[in-house]
Amino acid sequence: MMDIVHVPLEGREYDVKIGQGLIARAGAEIAPLLTRPRVAVVSDDNVAAHHLEALRAGLAAGGVDMVSLILPAGEATKSWPHFTRTVEWLLDQKVERRDMVVAFGGGVIGDLVGFAASVLRRGVRFVQIPTSLLAQVDSSVGGKTGINAPQGKNLIGAFHQPSLVLADIDVLGTLTARDFLAGYGEVVKYGGLGDAAFFDWLEVNGPALASGDADLRREAVRRSVQMKADIVARDETEQGDRALLNLGHTFGHALEAATGYSDRLLHGEGVAIGCALAFETSARLGLMSQESPSRFRAHLAAMGMKKDLVDIPGDLPDAEGLITLMGQDKKVQDGKLRFILARAIGDAFVADDVDMGVVRGVLEDALAGR
Repeated sequence: MMDIVHVPLEGREYDVKIGQGLIARAGAEIAPLLTRPRVAVVSDDNVAAHHLEALRAGLAAGGVDMVSLILPAGEATKSWPHFTRTVEWLLDQKVERRDMVVAFGGGVIGDLVGFAASVLRRGVRFVQIPTSLLAQVDSSVGGKTGINAPQGKNLIGAFHQPSLVLADIDVLGTLTARDFLAGYGEVVKYGGLGDAAFFDWLEVNGPALASGDADLRREAVRRSVQMKADIVARDETEQGDRALLNLGHTFGHALEAATGYSDRLLHGEGVAIGCALAFETSARLGLMSQESPSRFRAHLAAMGMKKDLVDIPGDLPDAEGLITLMGQDKKVQDGKLRFILARAIGDAFVADDVDMGVVRGVLEDALAGR
């Protein structure tokens, strides 16, 4: 059983294929896109240890050879040194403009390799084979690529759409429970920003999905990708609607920066807590009922996830320090912070003129709860 979500960007359209066993048939899926039967694969050491030989076999079954580069796992890889290494390796492999690069890993590899593909020979094509839940539902779709700077996350990059995305649900079985649930933070975001019925579905099915039900996992990925594809098709370069996908991210990125982008707080965990804080802010502004943030946090708790600042280990800056970190975010426009707020779960909107006193109060109370 395979689902296909089409991303209808004129001249840059592509399919996201979601199902089991896709790595085993990677050659059959990718071969029709190739001008010669060879791809350059970039992965990380964790993913490579589990899955690289399976990908090699899957490509070979379709008559496709591969060369591979293995980078260190972790957020620190999204940096100039590894970007330079990747681009120079691709040049050493004599990757031509009509060739195909494959990003085989989670969001870090997808972002880095997509950016490398975007600048190599002024743009070569690439395929995303995302191996984490977070990458399958979010970073592999939509063409945002990039690396981090000392000043903040994802500040250097380009929009470069993939030619194909293969989301193999079976790969999710090798994730740790924590990594899977961090990815689920992005799944639940989709319910929070634009689909109340999906949030209802997640409340019912989330625990079984986390326990390993492949059909539920496929459906959660499909619905998440369909929502993202719909939004990206309307607004590829984030002039308007696409900003809705940043629900929870203004708070979340500040919390990631405050914890040094370490494993104290994973990206998806920051997003989930950030969504709860965005809903709390919305409730205090009188936009939504106070029950809504409570309901959202209750679902995170039912899933065994971090749901508030009190759940983050170690010290955090004070409210003012967190607000300063928010100001480093690339969503700042004309010096103003942009928040994604909501009128209800499933009804988010972009807000540019938020009362920072209310935000400060939300953060102070959340920190006091620690």
